Amino acid sequence: MIKLFVPGRLCLFGEHTDWAGHYRTMNAEIYPGAAIVTGIEQGIYAEIERSPVFEVTSSAPEIEGLWNNFSCRMNDVELKKTAKSDSFFCYCAGVASYMLEWYKVGGVKINITSMTLPIKSGLSSSAAICVLVARAFNKLYHLNLNTLGEMNIAYLGELRTASRCGRLDQACAFGVKPSLMLFDGDEVEVRPMTVKKALYWVIADLCSHKDTVQILADLNKCYPFAMEEDSRKLHDFFGVKNREIVERATKYIATGDAENLGRLMTETEEMFDSIVTPMSPALASPKLHKYLSDEKIKPLVYGGKGVGSHGDGSVQFLARDEDSQARLKEYLNDCGLKAYSFTLQPVHTVKKAVIPVAGFGTRLFPATCAIRKDFFPIPCSDGMVRPVILLLLEELMASGIEEVCIVLGSEEERSRYADFFETPLPDDHLKKLSPQQRGYANHILDIGKHLHYVYQTEKRGFGHAVFQASEFAGNEPVLLLLGDTLYRSDKTKTCALQLIEEYEKYNKPVVAIHSIDLEDVGKYGILSGKWDDEQRCVLNVSRMAEKPDKALAETELYVSTPEGKKVYWSVFGQYILTHDVFDRLAADIMAADAADDGREIELTAALDAVRKQTGMLGVRIQGRMFDMGNHAAFRTAVMEYGNS
Repeated sequence: MIKLFVPGRLCLFGEHTDWAGHYRTMNAEIYPGAAIVTGIEQGIYAEIERSPVFEVTSSAPEIEGLWNNFSCRMNDVELKKTAKSDSFFCYCAGVASYMLEWYKVGGVKINITSMTLPIKSGLSSSAAICVLVARAFNKLYHLNLNTLGEMNIAYLGELRTASRCGRLDQACAFGVKPSLMLFDGDEVEVRPMTVKKALYWVIADLCSHKDTVQILADLNKCYPFAMEEDSRKLHDFFGVKNREIVERATKYIATGDAENLGRLMTETEEMFDSIVTPMSPALASPKLHKYLSDEKIKPLVYGGKGVGSHGDGSVQFLARDEDSQARLKEYLNDCGLKAYSFTLQPVHTVKKAVIPVAGFGTRLFPATCAIRKDFFPIPCSDGMVRPVILLLLEELMASGIEEVCIVLGSEEERSRYADFFETPLPDDHLKKLSPQQRGYANHILDIGKHLHYVYQTEKRGFGHAVFQASEFAGNEPVLLLLGDTLYRSDKTKTCALQLIEEYEKYNKPVVAIHSIDLEDVGKYGILSGKWDDEQRCVLNVSRMAEKPDKALAETELYVSTPEGKKVYWSVFGQYILTHDVFDRLAADIMAADAADDGREIELTAALDAVRKQTGMLGVRIQGRMFDMGNHAAFRTAVMEYGNS
């Protein structure tokens, strides 16, 4: 028996732009859609298990009397017939029919144990049940779908019903965190968002009526081509104006500017009322505006707006603080509404990291014949001797990283990780350890639970090794650490966290940098450009070169100080890579395969190509790097790392 939870979803900004952006398949002049969507704390709880049939039951007290248990054979005709019905089970059957058709799965039993999510109130209860069904099949039949895959199947399954859901509805698949969604024709991109500080929302079901089908029918008359002035204004609002709104909202959320975010909500609602509402009589929403203009509510909030397709479905407010959130929820409930609170908690967008350790370590021969360099011992200041890989993983855990992908040279190398990170020490060894050391042994096993493994079976360069983690990365930014380099921060924040926080301000690829002597430029990747800030911490990179000679560096690869001195900036050994970098590595590998010339795939070349397209930043890290790739560097690390 497996327990699942899928939240409802709330569209904060960008309603309707998912289907408007889809019309770019017919009219390229339509601007791509964009929306900020988040899962909420209310949702559907269920228990799932394999079954010979497709079965949905409920023991949830919240929907007692509204639910009839459902059972159907895993038969294409029966599932599609149910999908076309007007029952709540149509959504479940729509997804099940898609799963049967494309994955040839068996049945599933889903028991809804609790449902705290209101139905037909703009919070996507139908999308949540579709994601729940898709996730149940995925987990029980080990389909290895990522979250975006579950989301797409939920969407396609719901389309098999009478529902006309949008592409943003299934964003509940990503959990209780905000996402930026972009809609360009048939393409959907989902980007995680930074939340700087806690933001306190209150949502309320207005317990009234809205006709989403009629609203969408009326608005769709203006697409794909705008034939009159009102239609052109609608295109502009869902296009360029919406993108401006979403970009402002993204900035306010990332910087924790709740006051301006609330004002933007009110401003957006006023624009909606002016441009969109006149296009459909079904958008009349007297109850919504009654509460948006309520004088008793205004002192408690920074702003508010409608939810979903609008009309008198639900209202959302951004409360001033936690106390105001509680008072507003109580007031709305006293008014006869069904009010819910949820809080966007601070969150970093970089949750995954990659460490390539596939190299042999030729410069540390013959020691690497006996022990791989990622397990070389390093004396630490607390008296313990830790292997290099453990120090790197502890840096990542302290930086908020949740999953780490280790790139190994072969599946045989996996055994040493299993021995170290997954196998408890024998009792006779544990007895010899102090209580503190025994606790640390459990700490090592806990770290092992966060590890994933891929393999670079062909030695085709560092970029090729990094690319092996592309499926692990998915569509998310990932932190890349070198497997033979240690880092020691000069601040309370780790070096990795310093880099993550700068990435979240700019949302483009970043590379950690530090200054080096001209004599050493031939050993490292070198970057040049112009400083983006007065503190000279963030460098807009204009050129990159891998191990250049001194003459080139001295003439073209330096950054001048205000006094005119030339400074040379090297890669510090930490990167944050976006999906653009993995796309470029894939293209480079395909080109090399086609040419069959044996060229190595270099990360620097891929980074430079992405830099030319989207830009790239170098971030000066307050800390020290210990490169352990050769005899002298390893000796320095052993002597100085634990004392620094």
